[in-house]
Amino acid sequence: MTSEWRTDRIGSALRGENPAVLRRLQAGFAVIGDVQFLPGYSVLLVDDPRVERLSELPKGKRLAFLSDMDVLGEAVEHACRRLDPAFRRVNLEILGNTDGFLHAHVWPRFEWEPADLVHLPVWLYPRENWADERYALDARHDALREEISRELNRLTAAV
Repeated sequence: MTSEWRTDRIGSALRGENPAVLRRLQAGFAVIGDVQFLPGYSVLLVDDPRVERLSELPKGKRLAFLSDMDVLGEAVEHACRRLDPAFRRVNLEILGNTDGFLHAHVWPRFEWEPADLVHLPVWLYPRENWADERYALDARHDALREEISRELNRLTAAV
């Protein structure tokens, strides 16, 4: 499979062609992030590529999207806590500055992060982190993917 799914993340998820998808949720798709300089970074993609903002969703779907964000955040938290004793917390963000579709970022934070960055927004990390091959999502992250997926399955089964 080529990386063409990156140009149509939601459409490729709807077609079952997005390899980053962890699980379909109520109002979107939980996906693992392309970069893993903070292992466990995940994104919630809305399931309609025409939706640009949370306010464009009908109230019920809006609440479902926010609930999905909560579930993905909790899944990342449990998985990261199990895999790394230095796990601190999860940051949840809906920004919408770059991609023209509604999505939410789930960033795990760790005690081992650089002292000058650990208490700051992730977006203040050096730009190189987003392009550095050392952090690119690949087979090294399979165990992490499995842990987050297992948690998503557990949390959504309880609903």
